[in-house]
Amino acid sequence: MALVLGVSACGQAAGVSWETTRQSAVRSGGLLDLDAPSMSACEASAKLIPSCGAWWGVAPEVFTGRRPDRALARAERRMGRRADIVHVYHREDELFPTPQELAAARDPAGRRLLLVNWKPSFGHTWAQIAAGALDQRIDRLAAHIRTTFPERFFLTVHHEPENDVRPDPGSGMTARDYAAMFRHVVERLRAGGVRNAVTVMTYMGAPNWASKPWFEELYPGDDVVDWVAMDPYVDDRVQTFDGLINKTRTEFPDWPGFYRWMQWRFPGKPIMVAEWGVFERPEQPWFKSSFYASVRQELRRYPQIKALVYFDSPAAPRGDTRFDTTPGGRRAFRELAGDPYLRATAVPQK
Repeated sequence: MALVLGVSACGQAAGVSWETTRQSAVRSGGLLDLDAPSMSACEASAKLIPSCGAWWGVAPEVFTGRRPDRALARAERRMGRRADIVHVYHREDELFPTPQELAAARDPAGRRLLLVNWKPSFGHTWAQIAAGALDQRIDRLAAHIRTTFPERFFLTVHHEPENDVRPDPGSGMTARDYAAMFRHVVERLRAGGVRNAVTVMTYMGAPNWASKPWFEELYPGDDVVDWVAMDPYVDDRVQTFDGLINKTRTEFPDWPGFYRWMQWRFPGKPIMVAEWGVFERPEQPWFKSSFYASVRQELRRYPQIKALVYFDSPAAPRGDTRFDTTPGGRRAFRELAGDPYLRATAVPQK
């Protein structure tokens, strides 16, 4: 993919001044504020953008078979703190939030934000959904949310669409079909009374997909997308946090990295790292602790990132992403989770 833009050493797109980006961010809630004041001065916006620091979240003990409430409790004990965000997954006609998810969000000991990841159908194309094939399902879900859960929550619709795109015309699964599907689902939910969903468009965060000629056509539009997100994982070519969120490859020389691209493409929107994980490296047992330390050291350089949500699993598709497979990894992860930058804004109470 030929991005007709240069990227300077500080991550700004050529032709887009730092001042222009800063002013756009300030208008959208001060995304470029580096110094977090005391928690008493920090608050979340209507779109759940923390005014200071970033949210800390987890998809707890995925693929373990444990009940969601037990998985969350165990993960929080292991990392030494409560999660601001709990990432949960739903598909097809499942209704959400479930009773267990409601309990997690409304815990008297401290509220949590839900990040609900919903794939509306595996049996319909995006074009069919956009044309109304699932309207009854969407309306049923809207009624459930409206009557059971007035609190604000994050909603991403069919995350990581890149590897599901079939670009041949008429497939019903083109990038444009995805954008139309996302728009239709969000607008239908809103028409059904769901005004508390903060919508998230979630990309895979991989250069090979970003290089596709249809990549830009995936975006549904600013009016139906509140946050943008990426799901990058630490493969064997990633060494530090910057290398994770700004993956580049020599075979895709025009790709500047996801954070840089998002900073250029969405200067006023908050960025979520909605899934990230560090795979086990048996030959480098110290690597996880080193990587978590790099996140803590480098995170403040990327102030548009307003949420980090870890994917904690012994059996992720490409490896073990548990953060505490070594004593050093657990210690470094706990230090990261306890960093003041990731505790600066309290989860809103309603």
